[in-house]
Amino acid sequence: MRGLNRAEICDVNFQEFVRDWSGRVDAKPAPDEPILNGSALDARGFRELFESQLISRHLDLMARVLRVQNKVFYTIGSSGHEGNAMVARLTRHTDPAFLHYRSGGFMAERFRKLPAQAGQKLDPIMDSALSFAASKDDPASGGRHKVWGSKPLWVLPQTSTIASHLPKAFGTAVAIEQARRIGHALPIPDDSIAICSFGDASSNHATAQTAFNAAAWTAYQKLPAPVLFVCEDNGIGISVKTPDGWIGRNFRDRADLDYFHADGLDLAQGYADVQRAVDHCRRTRRPTFLHLRTTRIMGHAGTDFEIEWRSLEELCAVEATDPLLRSAAIALESGLMSKDEILALYEDTRRKCFVAAEDADKRPRLASLEEVMAPLAPYTPDQVRAEAERFDYAQRRLAVFGGEDRLPEKQAPKHLAIQINQALHDLFCKYPEALLFGEDVAQKGGVYTVTKGLHKAFGNKRVFNTLLDETIILGLAQGYSNMGMLPLPEIQYLAYFHNACDQIRGEAASLQFFSNGQYRNPMVMRIASLGYQRGFGGHFHNDNSITALRDIPGLVVGCPSRGDDAAMMLRTLAALAKVDGRVCAFLEPIALYMAKDLYEAGDGGWLTEYPEPDQAMTLGEGRVYGEGDDLVIFTFGNGVPMSLRAARAIERKHGWKTRVVDLRWLVPLNDAYIREQAATAKRILIVDEGRRSAGVGEGIITAVVEGGYGARPFRRVVGADTFTPLAGAAFLVIPSEEEIVAAADSLA
Repeated sequence: MRGLNRAEICDVNFQEFVRDWSGRVDAKPAPDEPILNGSALDARGFRELFESQLISRHLDLMARVLRVQNKVFYTIGSSGHEGNAMVARLTRHTDPAFLHYRSGGFMAERFRKLPAQAGQKLDPIMDSALSFAASKDDPASGGRHKVWGSKPLWVLPQTSTIASHLPKAFGTAVAIEQARRIGHALPIPDDSIAICSFGDASSNHATAQTAFNAAAWTAYQKLPAPVLFVCEDNGIGISVKTPDGWIGRNFRDRADLDYFHADGLDLAQGYADVQRAVDHCRRTRRPTFLHLRTTRIMGHAGTDFEIEWRSLEELCAVEATDPLLRSAAIALESGLMSKDEILALYEDTRRKCFVAAEDADKRPRLASLEEVMAPLAPYTPDQVRAEAERFDYAQRRLAVFGGEDRLPEKQAPKHLAIQINQALHDLFCKYPEALLFGEDVAQKGGVYTVTKGLHKAFGNKRVFNTLLDETIILGLAQGYSNMGMLPLPEIQYLAYFHNACDQIRGEAASLQFFSNGQYRNPMVMRIASLGYQRGFGGHFHNDNSITALRDIPGLVVGCPSRGDDAAMMLRTLAALAKVDGRVCAFLEPIALYMAKDLYEAGDGGWLTEYPEPDQAMTLGEGRVYGEGDDLVIFTFGNGVPMSLRAARAIERKHGWKTRVVDLRWLVPLNDAYIREQAATAKRILIVDEGRRSAGVGEGIITAVVEGGYGARPFRRVVGADTFTPLAGAAFLVIPSEEEIVAAADSLA
C-alpha cells in the first residue's frame, strides 16, 4: 500500500466499500420523501447531489491520470470537499459565487440550476474538462487558467487565491443592498446573497480577517450585508495542520458574524444545517459564517506525495472519512440504489469524464500572444471618446451647481483641487450609478477638501465614509462594479495603496483576463500621490514611486499636473471604465492641489479654466509646452511646472529653445508619442520623481532607444533609492530645478 498512488487507493476503496457493504436496507423512498428518517433532504435531492459528488470525484481522478500525459495541466482537486454541492443546491444560480479551488461539487450541482438554453444543455463535465486541458473553448477562462467560473451561473472566476476574494465577495453583498438605496437596477434578483468559499487555513490570512471584520462592522451598524462565508474545514493547509477546534473557537462566538456548523461529509445529516445558514443569510441580510466540515484526500494536488511526510496510519484514517463512502452508504441503507446501480453510475461517470477529457485535448489551445492578451485590456477608442464627450445631463448640472452663472466653466481659472472637485460633481450628474467612498471623504470632504460638497449634493447613499481599511475600500469597489455601478474609491495616500495592492493586481485587474472578458471590474481609483509637500508627513505622505502600479497588467494610470487636464482625464477614465470595463488609477499630485503660480508669486500661471463638459482627453495624449528642439524634457506630475521653471533658466544660460512634454498617461506609456517627440530633439532630459531603480524613466528611455533615437545625448534626473525623510531633508531625495539645470549643463 505504501508505494501505491493514493488516488488509485481512494478509487479502489470506494468500489470495495460498495461491494462489501452488508447493512440494513430500508424500503425505497419516493422522490419527495426524506432520504433517511429525520433528514431534511429528500430522495430526489440526494440522488442529484450524489451524482454531483461523483462528477467532482472523477474529474479529480481523470486529472491525476492524464496529467502525466500532458493532457491536463491542473490537479488541485476537490476530493473530500464534495459536500459543498449542498451549498450550491440550497442557493440560486443568480447568487454571485466566489469559490476556492476545491469547488467541483458546487459547480456540478449549480449546473442543474439553469435549464437548457436554445436546445443546448450546459455540461459540467465537458466545461471542466476544457478548463483542465487549457482549451480555447473553455467557457470560463478561454484556456488561460483552470478556474471555476461561469457567466450564466454567476460564478466569477478566481485564480489560486488565498483569501484575496473575500473582500470583493463582501463588497458584492453590500452592493446588492446599495442598489436599492440609490435606485440602481441590479443584474440579479434584489434578495440575492453573495457566496464565498475558502479553506480553514485561509481563514487566518490577513485579507480574510479584514473581510470578517468589515462584515461585522457593517452588521454592528445595522447595515445589511448578505454574504455567506463558507469555511470548508478539512483540518489542513497543504501540510500545516489546523489545530483541532480552532475554527469553531475562533468564529462561533464572534459578534455580528452569525455562525452555523454543518457536516459536509454526510448529505443526509448536513443538509438541514446548510439550509438554515442559507435561509438565515437571505432572510436577515446579515453576514453569515457557515463552518462546513470536510476532509482532504488525495493530497493538496497531484504533485503532493503525502506518504513522504504523513504516516500511513494517518492517511488511512483520513481516507476512511471520504464523504463518498458515506453517500454510498446512505444510498444503500435507504434502499434508493442497489450496489450494482451505484457501481454502474460510478463507472459511467468515470467514462464520461475521460471521454470529455480526450475530446478537450483535441481542441485548440492559445497559440499566440495576441490570443492570450485579448481580454486583458480592451480599448475601443471611438466608443470611449463618444462616452467621454457625451453631454446629456445639462438640467441635472444646473440643479447641482446652482444655476447657469455658477457653472464651473463660467468661473475664473482655478487650481487643481477645485477643478478635480468640479469634475467629480459633473461625473455624479452624468452617472447616477457613480459612488465615491473612502476614509474621510464625506462630511469632511477629504484630507485636502478635494471631495468637499459632494456629500451635501448627492447624499450619504452615494458619497460615504468607510472604515479605515484600504483592502475593504477596494473590495467594496469590486463589489459595486460586479453589480453594474461605477465606483470611485479614494485611497488617501499612495503609500497606503500598498496595504491593499493585491486587490487590484490579483483580483480587479485580472478578472477580465481570467474570465475571457465575460466579467469586469470597471472603476476609477483616486489616489492622493507623489512628493514635494515641503517635508510634511515623511514617507507615508510623500510616496514618489508608482512602480507597484506600473507592473499591473491591464491597469490604466493617469497623472494630471493641472486642473483642466484633470477634469478631461477624469471624463476619459470614467468612459474607459463604462465602455471597456477598465480598472483605472487617477494619481492626484498633492503638492499641486493648491498651486496657483508658476514662475513668480502672484502670476496665476498654474490656474486653469474649467473645460466644457463635452471635452475629454484621449488615452495616451500628452501636452507639449514650447516648440524648441534644442532640448526636450519628458516628465509628468510635479515634474511639469518644475521643468518649465528650469527651462527658463536653461534658455537664459545656454540660449536653447526647449520643449517640455507632459506625458500625463503613465500606464500604458504611449511609446509612439514619446518617439514622435524625441525624433527632432537634439538633446533629451527625463525628469522622473520616482526612484532611480524603479521609476517611469526606464520606460521613456526604452521607447526612445527602441525608436532609434538612443544616440541622442540624454540625461535622467530622478529620485534616489530611499524612503522619504521628514522636513527639509525630503528635498534631498527627489529631483529639483537645480538638478535639471545641472543635467542640461552636462549636455551642453
